[in-house]
Amino acid sequence: MSAVWQSYLRVPFYIDDSNLPMISVVVCSYNGSATIKQCMEGLMKLNYPNYEVIVINDGSTDHTAAIVSQFDVTLISTENKGLSSARNLGMKMANGEIVAYIDDDAYPDPDWLYYLGRMFVTTDFAAIGGPNISPPSPGFIADCVDHTPGAPTHVLLSDTEAEHIPGCNMAFRRTCLEKIGGFDIQFRAAGDDVDVCWKIQDAGWRIGYCAAALVWHHRRGTVKGFWKQQKGYGKAEALLERKWPDKYNSFGHRTWGGRIYGNGHISERIFHNWRIYHGIWGMAPFQSLYGPPAGNLLSATLMPEWYLISLALLASSGLGYFWSPMIVLAIPAFLAVIFPLLLIFQKIRSLKPVNDAFKHGLARVRFQFATMVLHMLQPLARLWGRLSFDLTPWRRFGAPKIYRPYPHVVSVWCENWISPELRLTHLVGNLRNQNLPILWGNDYDRWDFGVKGGVFGLVRLTMAAEDHAGGKQYLRFRLAPALTLRSKYLLAFLAAISVIAMQDKAWTALGITGLFALWLSARILIDCSIASAKCIRTIKGSD
Repeated sequence: MSAVWQSYLRVPFYIDDSNLPMISVVVCSYNGSATIKQCMEGLMKLNYPNYEVIVINDGSTDHTAAIVSQFDVTLISTENKGLSSARNLGMKMANGEIVAYIDDDAYPDPDWLYYLGRMFVTTDFAAIGGPNISPPSPGFIADCVDHTPGAPTHVLLSDTEAEHIPGCNMAFRRTCLEKIGGFDIQFRAAGDDVDVCWKIQDAGWRIGYCAAALVWHHRRGTVKGFWKQQKGYGKAEALLERKWPDKYNSFGHRTWGGRIYGNGHISERIFHNWRIYHGIWGMAPFQSLYGPPAGNLLSATLMPEWYLISLALLASSGLGYFWSPMIVLAIPAFLAVIFPLLLIFQKIRSLKPVNDAFKHGLARVRFQFATMVLHMLQPLARLWGRLSFDLTPWRRFGAPKIYRPYPHVVSVWCENWISPELRLTHLVGNLRNQNLPILWGNDYDRWDFGVKGGVFGLVRLTMAAEDHAGGKQYLRFRLAPALTLRSKYLLAFLAAISVIAMQDKAWTALGITGLFALWLSARILIDCSIASAKCIRTIKGSD
């Protein structure tokens, strides 16, 4: 009994304190007076033998500095330069070999650092994060927001390895963070955590996930605050897409390899009740721990661009005023509007508020209705932020240029011999440095790689190398403009509508579709010209 009692005194686990690394906890705050006191109180109660707390007051105009000065922490006040700049300053001032970040509207579990420290000691992860959970008994709007998509969430590759960890609960080996240059200062309010995770993985390191390293994170308590937050996330996505175009698909959405965890996400499981036992007579030996991921259609309903798709279908069906066959598009337009509402309603029915006061009667109905409204507002706010910073389904990847939008060959004489494979790698690297999306050909394609100038047009490159005496090379690059799959579908659709409209002598409808086809053709030429100009400039400057 004595041994058990002694072990429980060291909950959550026993570990030699001498092996634990020093951890510098960094809190970056801008006008966080409403919640930073609770954050400081939580940090003062941490069960960890060797840590420090550094607070970066990023130009706050409220009482943040006065509140923080009441605690035994290092307070550094600067002019407002943004979140990433504040995080970098905290890294520079840190004395620990581990730098842990927590937001000013969050507070940690007392054993937060113990779990992080133990995992850093026993693994080679360059960064480690953990879950963030809404505090007990939040306010009404905060409880609704907690059950809505858009909260900071982790993306897991396995139970212990992550693809992304949110900024409110993340820790790094300081040497690794310094080697990648810290945080990119262009991300002033959001997106910094996604960018730094991608930089770590790009450097060949891994990111860990510790489910026990928990922090309590306040959700937005007002609709206005939630709208502002989601619009800021939309802006951050636009900045991330410009820096990491290969990480985004043609619709401008991040392509994660892992699974996203968090409240508010719709999955296939909403159509089924959970069962414990499966198999014949319920005798299956192993039960499913994880539900299936959301399908493509279900995921699409959460996209901000779903509003644009619905609007486009409604506008197209409106052409029925001039040409009656177009009224048929009212059916998919109706489904585009009603389908996400049904999915959200189905999910809202099974939600359970954190606060007991909202679990019964009219209070529960009010909670469900408010959560449903927030579900619909969240992608709209993201769309607003994305469109404001040019992350659109019709975006370009450079300034418009009229430059040879037709197949041609570029020749380059090189004084130094480099293997063709390595030369292509260098060329692709230089193009990626210009934030251009790259498409690789497969074993059966007659081109080496493609470069997008926009979402409608691209250029495919094929390289031929001739070796000459004295270690010299003569290179020839064939550039062939091509249409993206989106362009082909749109042109085929417009062509079909135009032919049918011409047969029915619906000249108004024919004129509208013809104008749109002309615009699309012009955009294809511009996108191909942008890609051609960037490729030629890069090829001629790569020797």
